[in-house]
Amino acid sequence: MAVVHHTTLTPTKLELLAAWLPRQPWYRGEADGPADPRKAGGFRLDDPAGEVGIEFMVVTEGSVAYHVPMTYRGAALDGAEHALIGTCEHGLLGKRWIYDGTQDPVLRAQLAALLRGEAVAQAQSESDTPDLTVVGELATDATAGLPLDFVRVPQAGSAAPDATGTVTAGWTLADGTAARGVLVRV
Repeated sequence: MAVVHHTTLTPTKLELLAAWLPRQPWYRGEADGPADPRKAGGFRLDDPAGEVGIEFMVVTEGSVAYHVPMTYRGAALDGAEHALIGTCEHGLLGKRWIYDGTQDPVLRAQLAALLRGEAVAQAQSESDTPDLTVVGELATDATAGLPLDFVRVPQAGSAAPDATGTVTAGWTLADGTAARGVLVRV
C-alpha cells in the first residue's frame, strides 16, 4: 500500500493548481489570474510497483467543483511535458514531478483495475485505509480499449445513463454540503 507522508510540499499542490487551472479549457473562472482552489475531496489508488503516487483530487472554487487526477513521480515522465502541472520539493522524497494524471499510463492502468474490481480506492490523506465510498462500476469484464472520459467539472448527483461504466465519489461543496457524482465515465 502507498504511504501518505505527512510532510511539506513546496510549492503545495493547491499552489500549483492555482496557476495551472486557469490555463485549462474546461476552467470556468477568470482566466486572467490565478485560481483559488480549495481541497474538497478525492481518493488515491496504489501503484503496484510503488513508484507513482496516484490521486484523484476534487477542488472547489466558489460554487464550481473541479476533478483533477494527478500523478506524482520521482523523475520526469518521457513524452508528457504537455501534461506537467509543475514540480515541487517533497520534505522526505525530494523533487517530485506532478502530472495531469489523465495522461499518465500508470493512473489509467490502475483506474481500469478499479473498474474491474481488481484495485481498491484508498483514503486521500491516510495510509493503508480503503475508501469504500468510491464506487467503480463496469457493465463489461473488458476495459482494454475502452475510452476513459474524465469529468473535469463534476456535478453533484450526476448520473451517466449511457456509460459502460463509472467511478463515483464524494466531495464537499464550498458551503459545507456533501456532494457525490460521477468523476469518470467509460
